[in-house]
Amino acid sequence: MGIIGIFRSLLRGEVSSGADRKGSEDGGKTYRTGAMDVLVLGGPAMRISTVLRCVKLLSDSVAVLPMQYLRRKGDIFVPDTSSRLHYLLNVQPHPGVSAFDFWRQTVIEILLEGNAYIVPVYNPASMDIDRIVLCARGTVQHDTTNDIYTVSDADNGVYGEFDESEIIHLKGIPSESNSKRGISVITHARLTINIAETGAKETLNRFANGGNVRGFLHGSASGVRGLGSDQDEQLEKLAAKTHAGFSNGDPIQTLPKHIEFQPVSLSSTDMQFLETCKFNVREICRFFGVHPSFVFDDTSNNYKSAEMANVAFLSTTLNPLLKNIESEFQRKLIPEWRNGKNKFQFDRRSIYACDMEGRMKYLTQILGIGGATVNELRRLENMSPVPGGDTVLVSANLRNIKELNNQSIDEGKQ
Repeated sequence: MGIIGIFRSLLRGEVSSGADRKGSEDGGKTYRTGAMDVLVLGGPAMRISTVLRCVKLLSDSVAVLPMQYLRRKGDIFVPDTSSRLHYLLNVQPHPGVSAFDFWRQTVIEILLEGNAYIVPVYNPASMDIDRIVLCARGTVQHDTTNDIYTVSDADNGVYGEFDESEIIHLKGIPSESNSKRGISVITHARLTINIAETGAKETLNRFANGGNVRGFLHGSASGVRGLGSDQDEQLEKLAAKTHAGFSNGDPIQTLPKHIEFQPVSLSSTDMQFLETCKFNVREICRFFGVHPSFVFDDTSNNYKSAEMANVAFLSTTLNPLLKNIESEFQRKLIPEWRNGKNKFQFDRRSIYACDMEGRMKYLTQILGIGGATVNELRRLENMSPVPGGDTVLVSANLRNIKELNNQSIDEGKQ
């Protein structure tokens, strides 16, 4: 945050002096969170198992990673555990909210709404960040012409006007019409989601009424004997009676002579429900960038394919999301003159070795190349140090290439 932004925050404290301003005075575009696609599509969309699983996978994957505030120490960056930011980012960003819930909800906002707004609130006395607030959905208006954010989040105690340097704005997919706004994933996937939702409702309806078919009751070409001139009215009564019988669970219905039933509804096989459901699952996964195996899709899966799916998820789906968050925190919370001295970075090591066998292989390789000492690796596993464990070790199979050249020369002379 710039110097002007800090002093504006100090003067505002919990409240901005321009809290009553509702938008741009020159008619600039103002966008409000909680857009139609979230309120309408967001709710029903989360009832679809594939959407719920994709959102939960991405949000939980980010929430379990430690967000580190690093400072330069010599040629490397080390966690600055004495900083207030370390506590806020990893324990409690805001009273009553854990770091896990904070990061999980942040990612959910990015995916389902396209925009997440985080306000750092400064302590007027210490000029240090006191808390980090994720604004509730529907509480932020963004004037993209003047880059003014109007916040009315009374539940979190944050409201007023903020300029672009004072608010952390995490965007999802960039909007084609305005790059300063993000578009939610479900907005782009609304057609597929609507198909899946319609299929789910139809399936529920079929189970609810026992899979009853629909059709017409009609008489033969010569008319219906015994009904007389009020044939149409009698047919309507007969149709209502037949429908009521099927709805009440009566498996067999009788029809008078010369009355025919012509079905018009398609069976589940005709509608290819199963194939449609499979298509919907994979299509939704494409929108979220999640491999179908992560949503328990019925695909052929083995150890190698699972490993490749995990690598692809980390490199093409999760890493861009993490970098998006890191870059925005870096840009808004670290001044330009501190660039290169401090930075924000998620600790990705825990997701690169998820199972015990993979983690042991990772630790062994790190040890073998001299990337860490025994005691450093033991500390990662929360184990006490051992005597002699601070020495850097390398694999005995590796030798200096100059030694090999000298050895070849000596052997040639012999």
